[in-house]
Amino acid sequence: MSSTPKTMSGILIEETGGPEVLQWKTDLPVPELKEGEVLVRNEFVGVNFIETYFRTGLYKSPLPLITGKEAAGVIVALHPSLTTTTEFKEGTRVAYIADHAYAQFTAVPADLLAPLPEGLSTSTAGASFLQGLTALTFVREAAGLARPQHANPNHQLGVSEGPWALVHAAAGGTGSMLVQMLAVHGARVIGTAGGKEKCEVARANGAQWAVDSKGENVVERVREITGGKGVDVIFDGVGKATFESDLEMVARKGTVIVFGNASGPVPPVDVLKLSAKNIKLMRPAVFAYLATKEERDAYAKELFELLAAGKVNVKVHEVYRLADVARAHSDLEGRKTAGKLVLKV
Repeated sequence: MSSTPKTMSGILIEETGGPEVLQWKTDLPVPELKEGEVLVRNEFVGVNFIETYFRTGLYKSPLPLITGKEAAGVIVALHPSLTTTTEFKEGTRVAYIADHAYAQFTAVPADLLAPLPEGLSTSTAGASFLQGLTALTFVREAAGLARPQHANPNHQLGVSEGPWALVHAAAGGTGSMLVQMLAVHGARVIGTAGGKEKCEVARANGAQWAVDSKGENVVERVREITGGKGVDVIFDGVGKATFESDLEMVARKGTVIVFGNASGPVPPVDVLKLSAKNIKLMRPAVFAYLATKEERDAYAKELFELLAAGKVNVKVHEVYRLADVARAHSDLEGRKTAGKLVLKV
């Protein structure tokens, strides 16, 4: 690590609260590598709603904290234990999902790294890795949809007999990825979004139907679109504000997948509400689907292939300076964004 500085810039949280607690620091210590770790010089860092949960204290973590869950950059150092046991070397371009990404440098266990293929930029990887893997694993594992090459070839979008799927906040970062992944998997996709402009974004993302959650009755519109059947699977990152309507819109034997709390956490659920239609209710986390190196490697490879082939595209709302992360959080929580928010280090 002789070629790396002793201090770095980054974002430190010393107390929980609003975006103002995200402090820009220029004298943070560069992490010292532990066994099995590499040092990554971050180039692009993705902003995700989960980081607002750690900032506000909804999700607990010891303070002070450098948050941030995904980034892409270049390896600048390896712990001596790795020099002969890993595929990685200094100069390798990588993406990762790990803690403490809101900084110039992050120490990352080598097993969590995904090497970037030729032709895939660090900006695209940093903007798509966490939400892309979230969407891919949720569609495959939580919803149980088959890999595209195994799906019915007659499942053409909008005219197929593929499953009905609904994605809330379909113009957002994770929502746009879910819509695209569902489309790749042959689903008939309905997206909800707040306002006509965001509905157009949802359609551009691949939703065959877009419902304005501000100006339309979502439950009635979904019932109309599906001919009264309801949707087979719902992906809900909004939480409290949409959960009760999810139970109305889901079809018999359907699945409601709650994965976020943008409007607040879902209150405790009376499980008897699920019995009338035999509803399956899930609360998955992407990290539990990527628990082994084999799972991480396989899904990362598939995501990069989808990105390289243009079957899935990352929709970037804005690239912010790392020092401006508080504004990024404010924009995200204020529903001012359509697409992914990215920090340039």
